[in-house]
Amino acid sequence: MDRFVLSEILAGPILRRVTAQQFTLWWVSPFECQGTFSCYQDEQVIEEVKLTSDVLTTFRVGKYAVIHLLDVKLSLPQDTYLEYDLHLQCGSQVKSLAEIASHLVYAGKKRPSLMVQLEVDNLLHGSCRNPHHDSDDSLLAGDRLVGSVLDDNKQRPALLMMSGDQIYADHVAGPTLYAIHQVIALLGLHDETFIDANIGDSEELHQLAGQYYQRENILPQTSTQPTWYRAQQKQAIFTSTYAHNHLISFAETIAMYLLVWSPTLWQEITFEGVDITPEHQALWDEELVVIRAFVSGLDKVQRLLAHVPTYMIFDDHDVTDDWNLTAGWEQAAYNNPFAKRIIGNTLFGYWLCQGWGNDPARFKGDFWQIADQYQQHPNQHNQERFIDHLLQFSGWQYTVETQPKLVVLDSRTRRWRSETDINHPSGLMDWEAMCELQQELIGHDSIILVSPAPIFGVKVIETIQRMVTACGHPLAVDAENWMAHPGSASTMLNIFKHPRTPQHFIILSGDVHYSFVYDIELRFSDQSPKIWQITSSGIKNQFPQPLIGILDKLNRWLYGSLSPLNFFTKRRAMRVKGRNLANNNKVRLSEQSGLGYLELNSDGSPKLICDLHVNGGVSEFIEGNEELIH
Repeated sequence: MDRFVLSEILAGPILRRVTAQQFTLWWVSPFECQGTFSCYQDEQVIEEVKLTSDVLTTFRVGKYAVIHLLDVKLSLPQDTYLEYDLHLQCGSQVKSLAEIASHLVYAGKKRPSLMVQLEVDNLLHGSCRNPHHDSDDSLLAGDRLVGSVLDDNKQRPALLMMSGDQIYADHVAGPTLYAIHQVIALLGLHDETFIDANIGDSEELHQLAGQYYQRENILPQTSTQPTWYRAQQKQAIFTSTYAHNHLISFAETIAMYLLVWSPTLWQEITFEGVDITPEHQALWDEELVVIRAFVSGLDKVQRLLAHVPTYMIFDDHDVTDDWNLTAGWEQAAYNNPFAKRIIGNTLFGYWLCQGWGNDPARFKGDFWQIADQYQQHPNQHNQERFIDHLLQFSGWQYTVETQPKLVVLDSRTRRWRSETDINHPSGLMDWEAMCELQQELIGHDSIILVSPAPIFGVKVIETIQRMVTACGHPLAVDAENWMAHPGSASTMLNIFKHPRTPQHFIILSGDVHYSFVYDIELRFSDQSPKIWQITSSGIKNQFPQPLIGILDKLNRWLYGSLSPLNFFTKRRAMRVKGRNLANNNKVRLSEQSGLGYLELNSDGSPKLICDLHVNGGVSEFIEGNEELIH
């Protein structure tokens, strides 16, 4: 295949870490790019950088697929409309971004633009973007907003925070998996060999007959401990109810990212000739309609990500459902070579497509050397060695020195494991990680804290999770809330009580597939910080109705301000007020898919909290009067 048959950019560019001194840009091309990066102010070039190895790092993942990360030290003016461009050498031609993909540019503009904003006046945030969920892709609402305020340094969002489940590795539509396999063949993505698996290698996996909706038959299993009343049994390690098309190979993970962030490769995809069993045909047809609608908006998603500095952190579905939820799950998963490889492959993909751009300096030195050995020789030994390094790595969390400071938590890989029962939920962060967090907070008046799972959850849902956990089935209800583990719960609450803690805390969360807002203060304290927890989930996902409405009402009835049930919770010292939806003061939990939008006052307190919807609607959360005692 001639490499220039493919578009010069397969995915991206995505603006990543952007500060007054640093500019980071991510994209994927079918070849290693040469050319220049230019930044413009008032049509004048103010910075021009040649794409050399000093500023541009590449990582080849296939014959025609190279991931690029431009990380350059620049001195850019703040709060000023700037444009940028890549001029890529394409054979005998030099092409700009607009020439490669004209949809990257907003109407009336020549190039993608950016604005360096260290004072965060407003931001976009959200989580849980499932391509085949039958709801709107709310990133389109973000694209519409950004396009309307490009030149306004007060209204243009300073950043987009994606707080988990940017892909669903464990819940893949049949048509998406079929497209993934076509992309693998088209780009020549790397093959791999599996150990202790029902299949020998990825080539066999990708060509497996009748595999769609039936992957649970080849996913790894573990043996349960026998008891006096039950013999030893086999059970699935990967607990997702929807694991029928679970991603397995590294190539599948990379192809998934290319397909959820760009429309380019979808132009090469056909849905003809696939072998679907009759029992799954109706589901395939249903999913195909939704996927086609999803693809129709990807040009706008690609444009949004090219215009707003975007930060990301994983949650469970970026790797697999219930990832590290209990110590027992960890033992089963990491002691099985095939399960460990699957987890490692999705974490490998997360680093290349999400984690790398958050803070590139974290991945230099030994990390890069081991990764590069795989890049130079993508064999089984080097893949396993790098996966081992990824699984032991403890630097996924990061900060951005904005005002307020952005502190992003890793609540997945540094767990506080239960000391009483390996099958009880682990704390979301261990003692060491919590101590590091406290050090990041000291000396700041205001903080934006990103916790993929809400720190202060919905009590009635947490109670259900606790009851099911007591029956020995925490994986059945995703019992992964901060209050499920006494150590992490107490430590986090003590951080809020510390005398040197910031006076204004904004907590951004996702995970739960509905949106809600709490206003929180300490009881019995004259020096209480003010805490606002803002949960926006999902970007393209929804909690089922009418169930969420029923749980909302139950939570009001069972945990009202005078309810004695509050004394059985771990948050009795906190005064919590749930905000109501502006258009319905009887509702606190919003199930409609949306993208969170937050405006801040100069002291770091919220001015406006809402979700933006694709239909142009806005769900605003306003202060209520009823108090919940947490």
